[in-house]
Amino acid sequence: MDIRNYNSKEAIVFRKTTEPFGGLSNMASGYALYINEVIIPSSEHLYQAMRYPTNPEIQFEIISQDNAMKAKMISNKYKSHYSRPDWEKIQIKVMRWALEIKLAQNWDKFSTILQETQNKPIVEYATDNKIWGAKPSGNNELIGTNALGRLLMELREKHIINNDRLYCVNPPNVPALLLYNQYIDVVCDDAIIDFHSESLSYAI
Repeated sequence: MDIRNYNSKEAIVFRKTTEPFGGLSNMASGYALYINEVIIPSSEHLYQAMRYPTNPEIQFEIISQDNAMKAKMISNKYKSHYSRPDWEKIQIKVMRWALEIKLAQNWDKFSTILQETQNKPIVEYATDNKIWGAKPSGNNELIGTNALGRLLMELREKHIINNDRLYCVNPPNVPALLLYNQYIDVVCDDAIIDFHSESLSYAI
């Protein structure tokens, strides 16, 4: 993805999960996922876990964290030695897939936020040059790849503006898409259960 410029006054810019559009963030709680009979607290947990397809013990440590920031920190601890070698090439595909599942399994809540962005550019505020957001460069300008914002706009265009309810999500075309040594196939919203039930627990 290329570098782009955005006018912060004309865009939906999100940074913290407590902000009005905080639900756009992968760090937002309240958007649990259910894949291969495993409860995954957020799209960030899922994204980070997919970095380690041949290390189910690392995946479990990531997914068992009670918030997304802790999950990311656990992932960072292992990535220099255990990250899949093709991660840089497939990370956009994995993120797109994780966001699609977030929408499919949290349709009412997540589609409402996407709809409220109207047709404005969506930008994740960043303080560095990482690919996911855009950072300030003066005069209300944000500059960066903004990959997350662009994926959210893509999702909005396809499923919200075109009124195409997303029910099932196909796996991305990447090798070894594994969760706890089990391949992940099509994920549908009919697998949704009561994510907050005390009778359920994270299982490997």
